[in-house]
Amino acid sequence: MNSVQRKRPQWQQNLYVLWFGCFMTGMGFSLVLPFMSLYVDTLGKFTHMQLNFWSGLTYSATYLVTAIVSPWWGRLADRKGRKLMLLRASAGMAIIIGSMAFVTNVYQLVALRALQGVVSGFISNANALIATSAPRNKSGQALGTLSTGGVTGQMIGPLLGGSIAGFFGYRVTFLITALLLTTSFLLCLFFVHETFEPVEKGQQQPAKAIIQQLPQPQLIIGMFVTTMFIMAANNSISPIIALFVRELMHGNGNVPLISGIVAALPGIATLIAAPQFGKLGDRIGTQRILLLGLIFATIVYLPQGFVTNVWQLAVLRVFVGISDAALLPAVQTILAKYSPHTIAGRIFSYNQSFQSVGQVSGPLIGSGISGFLGYNGVFFTTAALEFINFVWVWRSTKPLRLKQKNNRQQ
Repeated sequence: MNSVQRKRPQWQQNLYVLWFGCFMTGMGFSLVLPFMSLYVDTLGKFTHMQLNFWSGLTYSATYLVTAIVSPWWGRLADRKGRKLMLLRASAGMAIIIGSMAFVTNVYQLVALRALQGVVSGFISNANALIATSAPRNKSGQALGTLSTGGVTGQMIGPLLGGSIAGFFGYRVTFLITALLLTTSFLLCLFFVHETFEPVEKGQQQPAKAIIQQLPQPQLIIGMFVTTMFIMAANNSISPIIALFVRELMHGNGNVPLISGIVAALPGIATLIAAPQFGKLGDRIGTQRILLLGLIFATIVYLPQGFVTNVWQLAVLRVFVGISDAALLPAVQTILAKYSPHTIAGRIFSYNQSFQSVGQVSGPLIGSGISGFLGYNGVFFTTAALEFINFVWVWRSTKPLRLKQKNNRQQ
């Protein structure tokens, strides 16, 4: 067999490179998130309510802006190509996150987090590039595998970030994050190849026409809303996780390091389970995997509200990772399977907007609930969100269940 025959398909080569790029991006982001609320606490003297508010706003600022600008970036991606968007996102985030090491007050930090939202979108564009190039019968496995890149980075990032922050301080961690994102930029620049024909601006269809040409528009819109609920539930915990760990540890020990471990644990389970769920979804129906994941998430979040020590919380967070493996990858697979490739950039950018709305509302919900009901109340609220999402997905995917039923009867 000659070298030409042995050469992997281009989409597989891109998948491996983008996996590593998503890994670096995920690690870069998660290096700083576990201790962001603790970093906010060093930038001024805040009451308990004020600290919860500023922590929530710091988390949400990036995603609020992302929700607004994502459709514009999606249109540009469909015109100019997804690789250009990958380069834009990685370079922009490297500069902005590096600048966070030099802030002197919480207002500067919130402003930079908002500016970060303007240039975000690396992982969503990586998903769009793979979704448009992988064969449809392998899209579930490909997108499930790609999702493990970001998850693995998110798993290692808190451990590394917590260690660095615990021993060298928070500001050094932002500079390391910028270096990792610069690495993602270089990987995409030299190793990602995209076959893309530019589309003239006047030839692009408006959003209403795009929705109308979808085979199952209600399903796609349903997945947008599902994404919003998933991210709201996941991110309701983010602003308070370090503060909750500090409370469980009674302020003793290396809180940044333990917070990093607790934040990283879900990624271990997700890393193992996501590709397997992707393969299983290609066989039995991705919507079934999504529904089972939401039920499991509802069950897992409830007992977290009753934990009395950090190790109980840590064990339950591993089970959260199993549910996570069945959620966003499943949504992205459904979007890839039931959307035309020519508009994939905009479909995934619209999904990114809904994702960002969830990432905005989740921290605000978590901060608000924790201010009135305590940290334990946040987990009960999150369980309720997961169950509401289950009911929504059950209704949204009804056409797929009917189609599968008809196929079995034929």
